Amino acid sequence: MAAIFHDVQRNGEPAQAPDLAPLAFAGYAHFTAMQVRAGGVRGLDVHLRRLREASIAMFGQALPDERIRSLLRAALRTGPADVSLTATIHGSAGEFTAAPDGQALEVLVRTGPPSAGPAGPLALAVFEHERMLPHVKHVGEVAKTFYLREAVRAGCDDAAFVDGHGRFSEGSIWNLVFWNGETVIWPEAPMLTGTTMQIVQRQLAHLAIPQRTQPVTVADLATLTGAAVMNSWTPGVAVHRIGTTALPGSAPLLALLHRAFDTEPRVAP
Repeated sequence: MAAIFHDVQRNGEPAQAPDLAPLAFAGYAHFTAMQVRAGGVRGLDVHLRRLREASIAMFGQALPDERIRSLLRAALRTGPADVSLTATIHGSAGEFTAAPDGQALEVLVRTGPPSAGPAGPLALAVFEHERMLPHVKHVGEVAKTFYLREAVRAGCDDAAFVDGHGRFSEGSIWNLVFWNGETVIWPEAPMLTGTTMQIVQRQLAHLAIPQRTQPVTVADLATLTGAAVMNSWTPGVAVHRIGTTALPGSAPLLALLHRAFDTEPRVAP
């Protein structure tokens, strides 16, 4: 059996307990998560843009892309060629403070065993929930874990969220995507546009596969034939039920999602 490894670096150096202690009680940070295979990452440009834009939104400044890439390279030098990697950016001022202009931004990079996500198919319970700063992948997501656990208690595998207008947005740690037998349908609502979602969207466009964005409600599920979830682990896990509505025809959708994702080349940081 292969050894299970975990490595954490702070600003390119091994993280020590005093470095990590403030983060144990912190909730003002943002991050990106990726799967590294053979030292390369699909959609590296998307991950870098996510970190850059989130830093500007939360801290009014961003680290140069090359600085981020150098820290990713430093973390990858210490482990296998295939890993899960999370890069988290936080400010030196912490939270619950009026942060000064120009506070230092710090980067925590964690690597661990690679993941491909669950096999599926999944059943999703529906909850009304809207995240703060939905366009930012930020930490402190207590509601996501709460609703995931509520979903499991209800006999489902995970949660799907609708906004105050009844429109599907996203899942606990997933983007949602639907299928009507001809077209890939992305839900229209405030959400985090995931890195895998962006990769799949641009490759579907290159492959000339029909796709569109539109509001999707619980009532609309009866008109659809399939659904899936995706995140940094995988471009698609089949969903066979949302709430009480069965969605048995997800296999063609999954094939398209995986085909599009596999078209994206891997890039070394």
